[in-house]
Amino acid sequence: MRFALYLMLLVFAGMCDAETTVSYYKCVTDKSTIFSQHPCSNSAQQYTLTHSDPQAHIPSEQHFKTLNELERKQIIHNLKHALRAKKQHAAILGRKRDEAARKQQRRVTRLMNDDKRKATVKDVKKQLKSINKDYLQRVKVLNKEIAKIEKKLKRLQ
Repeated sequence: MRFALYLMLLVFAGMCDAETTVSYYKCVTDKSTIFSQHPCSNSAQQYTLTHSDPQAHIPSEQHFKTLNELERKQIIHNLKHALRAKKQHAAILGRKRDEAARKQQRRVTRLMNDDKRKATVKDVKKQLKSINKDYLQRVKVLNKEIAKIEKKLKRLQ
């Protein structure tokens, strides 16, 4: 009687501890992280997932592909907006430079005597040179940023 009771207790305990194990692989690339049932590269790391409810089914859908696609679309969307903002910033810089140049040119067209006119022309040339130098420096930085964003965008598309 005791033996049968111990035997039933062991069988019942064994059924309660029934576990299901699943192996999966994790591959890290420069663009994303991929989890797969099969090794996806030489550097794939194997992980084991264990759950104690054998009645629970392993989901057959692979949600990581959807997630990676959504992440990629969001990154592309953000890069396009950043590119548009940089191009608008470049256009604004051009308008500001043109406005400053017109302002300096108006100084030359005012009525004044010859000595004052020569000094004003010299000052206007100096101001225009500094305006153009500042503009070219800013545009150079913006063009580098635009090229970097376009390169990232091209790589993702």
